Amino acid sequence: MLSRSRRADSPPTPLRVAVLTSRRAPGLSYLLEQDPSRGRLYDIVVGLASDAGSEALPRLSQAGIPALSHDLGTFCAVRGGRRGDLTLRRQYDARTVRFLKGYRPDLIVLCGYLHIVTGPLLAACPMALINIHDADLAIVGGDGHPAFCGLHSTYDALAAGRPETRSTVHLVTADVDHGPPLVRSWGFPSHPLVEDARRWKADRILRAYAYAHREWMMGSAWGPLLARAIQRFALDQVRVLDGRAVIAGRLGPEELRPEPVVTRRVAES
Repeated sequence: MLSRSRRADSPPTPLRVAVLTSRRAPGLSYLLEQDPSRGRLYDIVVGLASDAGSEALPRLSQAGIPALSHDLGTFCAVRGGRRGDLTLRRQYDARTVRFLKGYRPDLIVLCGYLHIVTGPLLAACPMALINIHDADLAIVGGDGHPAFCGLHSTYDALAAGRPETRSTVHLVTADVDHGPPLVRSWGFPSHPLVEDARRWKADRILRAYAYAHREWMMGSAWGPLLARAIQRFALDQVRVLDGRAVIAGRLGPEELRPEPVVTRRVAES
C-alpha cells in the first residue's frame, strides 16, 4: 500500500504523514507533543484545513509544520456553487491532491475532516487514507453495514441504548464510514442520565449529553488512536483481507487500551 523502500538491515525511513482537517483537529496536539514514536516512525510533513479559521493551522505552524488553508466555502462560492455539489467537490479534492503532492505523503490522516472524500483524493496513489470516527464501526446492523455512521453517531448510539461508545480509526473508501476498521478505542460508558432522558423522551437533554460524551472521547482517545494507527502503517503492519483489516497479523480492529494515568504528588511545603 505504501511506496517507501525498505532495507532489511536498517530501520525504515519515517512515514510521511499529511493531516487534513476542518475547523478542529482533536488529537493533533497528542501527535505533536506526546507520541514518542513521532520522528522515529513518522513525520507530519504538512497539514491542510478546509476552513480558513481552523484552530489547527496556528498549532501546526508553531510546530514548524507547513499549514495550508484550502477553504471549501470560498472555493465553492467563487464558482457559484454549494458545498454539497459533488462536481465541485471533485474539483476541490483534485486541487487538494495538487497541494499535497509536493510534500510526498505516504499516508493521509483525516482528523476532524467534515467532508465526504471524492474520487480524486481516493485515487491519489500511492497515498493511503485513514479517518477517525466517533462510533464503534465494528458494530454492524442487520444489513451487515456499520450501525452508527455520519456526523451524529454518538447521539445515535446513545439514543439506541448502547451502554458505551467507542471511537474508530478506519480506512477511507468511497462508502462513507464503511471502510475496514483498523483500531478502536476502549469503551466510554454512558451516564445514568442517558436512560432517564430516553425514558422521559427528553431529546434536548440527550443531545446535550451526547455532545459532552463525544468531547470526552475526542479528548481522551483520539490522539492515542491516531498514533497507534499511524505506527501500524509506519511498521508496514496493515493489510486488507476479504474486506477486513489485518493488523500486525491479526484480524482487526485492534482494540486500544487506555493509557495509564500518571499522578504527581505535590510536595508539602
